[in-house]
Amino acid sequence: MAGAVEIPATVEAIKFISMTPQMAASLVGIGFVGGMLSGFLGSGGAFIMTPAMMSLGIPGIMAVAANITHKFGKAIMGSKKHGEYGNVDKRMGLVMFIALFIGVQLAVSVSKNVLAKAGTAGSNLYISVMFVVILTWVSWFMYRDVKRTAAGGVPSRGGLAEKIGSLNIPPMIHFKVANVRCSLWLALLVGLATGFLAGTIGVGGFIGVPAMIYLLGVPTYVAAGTELFLAIFSGMQGAYLYAINGLVDLRITLLLYVGSLLGLTIGAVGTRVVRGMQIKQVMTAIIAMVAVSRAVVIPKYLVDMKVIKMSQQSVSLFKYASDAFLYGSGLVGCSMILYWMYRAWQRASKMEKERAALGSEASVR
Repeated sequence: MAGAVEIPATVEAIKFISMTPQMAASLVGIGFVGGMLSGFLGSGGAFIMTPAMMSLGIPGIMAVAANITHKFGKAIMGSKKHGEYGNVDKRMGLVMFIALFIGVQLAVSVSKNVLAKAGTAGSNLYISVMFVVILTWVSWFMYRDVKRTAAGGVPSRGGLAEKIGSLNIPPMIHFKVANVRCSLWLALLVGLATGFLAGTIGVGGFIGVPAMIYLLGVPTYVAAGTELFLAIFSGMQGAYLYAINGLVDLRITLLLYVGSLLGLTIGAVGTRVVRGMQIKQVMTAIIAMVAVSRAVVIPKYLVDMKVIKMSQQSVSLFKYASDAFLYGSGLVGCSMILYWMYRAWQRASKMEKERAALGSEASVR
């Protein structure tokens, strides 16, 4: 029939996921961690949520589909919360929208072709390699910036990023909320990269947020809020494209929602009491650990594809090591966020008591 979508046999074979109580509880937990990181970092949390679902046995492309579908509704709430704090530059988001749309469309097409030609193991390998390449680059880039600042230096974009960010190719646009002026073409490039990664691994925030910070010069908290605004569009489009190909399991999506909505609120509040450099430190640590996690599990997928041979014991060892880095990254990230929020609350309480004491002394006099 003309216009019908042809679904590969491989897709049909992976459509059903057994939803045990343990699986359901794990998905709620993954949603909570991802939601907190999303609200705090503006990255959607998918760089930990997608691998975590894959570690539960969910095929990578279905994990991406569930993530980007759940991201749509979560992004609406997260963007609204950040908007209340004045963290969203809607003009920048709307300018990037066209390139974002193209990026998502291209990514979904590539992922479908990889699945059809290489099967589930090949799709998992493709997604994992994308994670390793992009997360390694982003974490190294951010680590250099954090290290430079900690040593008393001035934060820098870095060589290539500084050259790209300083390009004055007309037309130049001023974004009021972010208080930056940059080339339209540079903003579109960031939108395209964000959309492609959103469609490939479920979120583009961990490239979109650093790109806005280092290439466009956007403040950290505005980059986080604006990326969530962009995620509304990429999530909506990605959910539709994956759904028409039978790759969206709504049970997974809804369970992710249950955990993520609470985590998202906590994370968004954290951006108001935690310094921008601390946000970068959390993001750098988590991204680096997830990159290691995905790199360690690659041999397992190569064995599944029969590219290499390895004993089952060795495969299990790689899997355990991958899970340790993956879940450790979530534990480290959430612990740091909650600790800094607690310290900020302590400081605020101390200042409030000091003001109350001064007020009492003044009234006595």
